[in-house]
Amino acid sequence: MATAEKAPEEEAVPAGADAAGPADAEAPEDDAPLAPIIVKKIEGGHGGAHGGGWKIALADMMTAMMAFFLLMWILGATNDSQRKSVADYFKPTSQSVVAMGQLAGSNGIMGGRSIIDPDGFPYTAKQTATLQMVTPRSEGGPTENDPSPNSENDRDKERDGMNESEKKKIVEQTDKENFDKLEKEVREQLEKNPNLEKIQGQVQFVREKEGLRIEIIDKADFSMFGLGTSQMQGGAQELITEVAKSLAGMNNKIAVRGHTDSLGFAKQGARNNWSLSAERAEATRAMFEKKGIKPDRFAQIEGVADTMPYNNNDPKDPRNRRISVTVKYREGE
Repeated sequence: MATAEKAPEEEAVPAGADAAGPADAEAPEDDAPLAPIIVKKIEGGHGGAHGGGWKIALADMMTAMMAFFLLMWILGATNDSQRKSVADYFKPTSQSVVAMGQLAGSNGIMGGRSIIDPDGFPYTAKQTATLQMVTPRSEGGPTENDPSPNSENDRDKERDGMNESEKKKIVEQTDKENFDKLEKEVREQLEKNPNLEKIQGQVQFVREKEGLRIEIIDKADFSMFGLGTSQMQGGAQELITEVAKSLAGMNNKIAVRGHTDSLGFAKQGARNNWSLSAERAEATRAMFEKKGIKPDRFAQIEGVADTMPYNNNDPKDPRNRRISVTVKYREGE
């Protein structure tokens, strides 16, 4: 009987119970965590152009171009002596504690010294007392009273380190510039002075090996001296005065030479063209000295009579009578 009662209970089990068994076994797989969902957002174009990286590149390029422009300008605006002075200023010396290639800004990327690092300066700051503070500027380089490396003191020091050939070239260049200035000043003074307007053509400037020669030439209606004398005429005195004004600011030596024509004296005696040319040269020197030229500036005073005529074809030409004033080159001072 017991068996008969259990039979209906067994029938009450759903027919799909056996099939549900495997489904229940797979249920844990439904509870596994889901994979993360990645959402990639792509913004519109021109994102790189509106960034800041290109500005840095442009600034670096403009800085390099400006530095190159300044370098080209300095090279074009300075002479060899000035460029050498600038190069020597930045050259490390025996007092520098930093070897070549280790100054401020060197040693490659992230390996250079700071521009404010005291060891990066050409000269080391020293302090030997409690109240004594020595800066790199006081050790070397331009100061407020000496702002330029090309000042007179620096140029004197620069010349001390040069050989004789370099010194001579610098002095010659300076003299040429001074000669140009002298010629310009004298011509301007002659144009401004109404009393000398008529004799402008009688003053000539000749560049020669010894220096700048100023020729004051006689003509038919103008003579520096009275006939057969060394007495200087009024117009010639004004002319010498104007020339002396321009020569006063120079240190160059001066040579004065007197010339005559071939006409001789009516009475042969102690006086002749040799003595006359020498007397006129001495009278010119005395006038220069009277107008402010120091006596030690005169290197040579001579008379050559008619041996060096202005017009070789006519020994009696009035233009053969003249005074030559030569402003000499300095010898590597």
